[in-house]
Amino acid sequence: MTGLTAEVVVDGCAPQTPALAPNGCLLCYVLAPISRAGDHLDTQLWLAGTDDAVVPRRATADTATESRPLWSADSETLFFLSDRADRGTPQLHRLTPANGAVTTVTNWRTGVIDHLPLSDPHLVALLAEDEPTEQDARRARDRDDAIVVGERESRARLRMLDLRTGRVTTPGVFGDRHVVELCQRPGGGPLAVLTWASADNDHGPRTGQLHLFDPTTGSAENLGPVAADARSLAWWPGEDGWHLGYVALTPPVLQAGTAVFDLAVDSRVLRNRTAGLSMCPTQLCQTGGAPLVVFADGLNTTLARLDPAGLSTLSHHPGRLDNVTTTPTGTEIAAITGTRYQPPNVHIGPLTGPLRRITNTRPDLDGIALGTQQPLAYRAADGLDLDGLLVLPVGRSASEGPFPLVTIVHGGPYDRYADRCQLFWFPSAQWLAAAGYAVFLPNPRGGQGHGHQFAASVAGRVGGQEWTDILTGIDLLIAQGIADPDRLGIAGWSHGGFMSAWAVGQTDRFRAALVGAGVVDWGMLAATGENGQFEAALGGSTGWSGIGPHPHDAVSPISFASRIRTPVLILHGAEDTNVPLGQAVYLHRALRHFDVEHEFVIYPREGHSVRERNHQLDVLRRTRAWFDRWLRP
Repeated sequence: MTGLTAEVVVDGCAPQTPALAPNGCLLCYVLAPISRAGDHLDTQLWLAGTDDAVVPRRATADTATESRPLWSADSETLFFLSDRADRGTPQLHRLTPANGAVTTVTNWRTGVIDHLPLSDPHLVALLAEDEPTEQDARRARDRDDAIVVGERESRARLRMLDLRTGRVTTPGVFGDRHVVELCQRPGGGPLAVLTWASADNDHGPRTGQLHLFDPTTGSAENLGPVAADARSLAWWPGEDGWHLGYVALTPPVLQAGTAVFDLAVDSRVLRNRTAGLSMCPTQLCQTGGAPLVVFADGLNTTLARLDPAGLSTLSHHPGRLDNVTTTPTGTEIAAITGTRYQPPNVHIGPLTGPLRRITNTRPDLDGIALGTQQPLAYRAADGLDLDGLLVLPVGRSASEGPFPLVTIVHGGPYDRYADRCQLFWFPSAQWLAAAGYAVFLPNPRGGQGHGHQFAASVAGRVGGQEWTDILTGIDLLIAQGIADPDRLGIAGWSHGGFMSAWAVGQTDRFRAALVGAGVVDWGMLAATGENGQFEAALGGSTGWSGIGPHPHDAVSPISFASRIRTPVLILHGAEDTNVPLGQAVYLHRALRHFDVEHEFVIYPREGHSVRERNHQLDVLRRTRAWFDRWLRP
């Protein structure tokens, strides 16, 4: 067995977005590096046979960012996006697997955002922003570039590409709306088109509308508004005509569990098909008949079929099942999944399982010792059933405790820990387990995998019961002799960073904390974050809700900064638009004011996630050094 290093963690590659050919013979996937060494993320397209007859091989040779592989209806052509000609500006390309020939299809000056090959073999639908005009070019030359909010804002528009002529046309049917997603009815026919009022993440997801677009006539029909954050469109036939479904947040709360919504196109009757379930749908997969539904189900994943009479469970899978793709017959799926001790890979198999692995993208992890990972099931103070994971120090058993314990809270909060390999560039269980720590990964209320009410229960009440849910789990591990009560640490990124900042303002039990891209003031986040209205739902109010104090003040860690005595490590990306850097600056100034031991690290050029290799290495090493300093002196 060899030891785990920071380089091993960040220097690997991960498969993404598998795409099964309609005939089920070939599969394409993207291989992406975990970290970026230069200015661009260089990804690769790979092809594999579904019957093991075609060993996975790289399909393209250029240095480029390649993405969104999608097959033509006859399975003869693979379309994908690549910026091989002009880095940072993706264009549509097509690959003929039979001879390996790659052809550039578009030369759209602003680049292509997305694409959908249609049943008509001569047509491809594109999403792309408007090309610059002569006036735009003049303004750029003259630096007459004052930004008037609401004017000349970028919009993704539907374009139609005729492969016979190379001509791209723009149907003028959706006004100034931003086009988000497309899905063609099985067997040909209209496109379902999802649009937003603008591309602004704070506004757009709350203004979604569904449309039908006829690619033959160019006409469109508005089907009306959709629930917030709608995505994952899918068609299916019913006795009453065609149905169109999507996954979206359950109204009326913006911080809520997801549901599958079913729209009967002819009658306009809309139904929530997953109401009351203790699982959360994450994806709809279109087939020629009833669609497939992927559910986050506690620590694991359930695959079901949305039959007319209800859901039919097909199979259960450990951990996560991501980027599920299927053929029109819906008899076989491919997905990204892994195990407790193996990172995610492409797997394929029947709907009823099991799935077999067809890629091994991280052979460098073979032979590296990992900590024993086990599920936890316990009850909250009010009796609510909870779950989570415990990862023990490498080579140690629970009976050898107590150990220094670091609790890492997940982000979201509408996310979850699944029973999969917990090794990432951000503070992760196996990275700390390799240094001798036990790690607790709780799934408190507010997260995914336990139904709508479980998720919605934290809206306006963050830091309340979700915090006591976490404490209950820590106390359980102390009572079991696994955690040393005098050597407790807490960490998290994004909403997990909020919980870490919240924790140290509520108690002195923790000897060290890490706040990664964390929220410290909900009012400021609602005003400046890219998802402001969703954050306002969590915090409970906004600064313009009237004269304070406001409800969000009572759940903001900054309000309790005077109580903090725990040493805090603050990590934040300089260009984070999700949780802007000002949140970290606010916490840093408060800790400095109250003379609290802390380090404040800003990563230039980074957003909400850290991408550059040297920065990821720094996060890993600095995280371990910080907890070593305070928990293992």
